[in-house]
Amino acid sequence: MILIAESGSTKTDWVLVNDQNEITMFKSMGFNPFFHSSEFIAEKIKENVEFYHASKNVERLYFYGAGCSSNEMNQIVKSGLSLVYPNSLITVDHDLLACALSTYKGEPAISCILGTGSNSCYYDGQTLREEVPAIAYVLGDEGSGSYYGKKLLRDYLYNQLPSSIKEDFEYQFGSSKSEIFENVYMKPHANVYLASFMKFLNRHYHHKYVIDMIQNGMNEFIKIHVCCYPEHKSVKTHFIGSISKIFERELKSAAENNGVILGDIIQKPVDNLVNYHLNYIKV
Repeated sequence: MILIAESGSTKTDWVLVNDQNEITMFKSMGFNPFFHSSEFIAEKIKENVEFYHASKNVERLYFYGAGCSSNEMNQIVKSGLSLVYPNSLITVDHDLLACALSTYKGEPAISCILGTGSNSCYYDGQTLREEVPAIAYVLGDEGSGSYYGKKLLRDYLYNQLPSSIKEDFEYQFGSSKSEIFENVYMKPHANVYLASFMKFLNRHYHHKYVIDMIQNGMNEFIKIHVCCYPEHKSVKTHFIGSISKIFERELKSAAENNGVILGDIIQKPVDNLVNYHLNYIKV
C-alpha cells in the first residue's frame, strides 16, 4: 500500500493506493515546514481519524509539499510523517516536482504553479531546473492567490477600491486596519489569509478593477517565471492550481501576448501525480 500527498499551503490531497491499485482519497489542511513543526504535522494527521486508520499500514509514502525546498525543510516534514508512519519508507520533495511530474507527457516542458503561491520549473523527464527562485508571498508569488489578496487589501487600506467593491468588502468582512494588520503581521499563515480573498475577487470578476488586476498579475507571472527559460517559445508551458483554472482566460491572454505555447491547465494535479507513480515509478 502506498500513500501519495500533494500539499500546498492551504490544503493537502492524499491518495491511498492499495495492492490492487484501488484508490481512496482524503483531504487535510496544507502543511508547510516554514510554518509547521514536525509535532504539529503529526498531530493534525492523527486528528483525521478516518484517514489515519485507513492509512496507518502504508509501506511507501511520497509527500510533495510547498516549502519542501531543502534538506532541512524536508526533514521537518519527514520527521512529522515518521511519527505517524514509523514503518513506512518516506520520500519528501518539493511541490514543484509534483507539478512537473503531474504534467509530464514524455517530452520537455515548463511547469508552473498558480495557487496560494506561485512557482515554475523546466522538466525534461530526468532533470528539474529553476531559472528564478520562489521568494514567497512577501517579495514574490506573482499571479498567486496571496499576491491578489495583498493587492486587494492594500487598495482597501489606501481607499483606492471602486465604491461598489469597497461597500461589499466592508459588508462581507467589516475589516478594520487593526484586524488586517493582526492577520498579516501577527498571526501565522498570512499567505493563506491573503489568498482567502480570492473568493471575494471572483465574485466581482466582471468588474474592470478585478479583470485588470488579474490580467496584470498573469502578465507579470509569465514575464518573470516563464519567459526566463530559454525554451519558453519552443516547448509547452503547463499550469496547475486553482488560480490558473479559475482565471484561465486571463492566463491564455498573457501567454499569447508573450509568445508562450500554453499546454494543460490542471486545477487538481494529484490524479495525474498518482498516474505518474503507477506508470513511471515501481511502487
